[in-house]
Amino acid sequence: MPILKAPPAEPKNETLQLRVSQDLKFQLMRYAEFIHASAAYVVSASLENLFRKDREFQDYLAKKADPNSGDHSEE
Repeated sequence: MPILKAPPAEPKNETLQLRVSQDLKFQLMRYAEFIHASAAYVVSASLENLFRKDREFQDYLAKKADPNSGDHSEE
């Protein structure tokens, strides 16, 4: 049995391009600097946190995943 475990698999990343206000970009860059991380990390971690904590969204996802809910196509 190995003493160390293999590192978790890195998730496959996608590129996302979006527009934000100058103020929001400034705050994003300062926050990334503050936590010594990239802006991409701040955005990803923030969205993961948002999606995890939004119970209404979790209910929505559960309903969409229900095999009896009908259409499963991407919107």
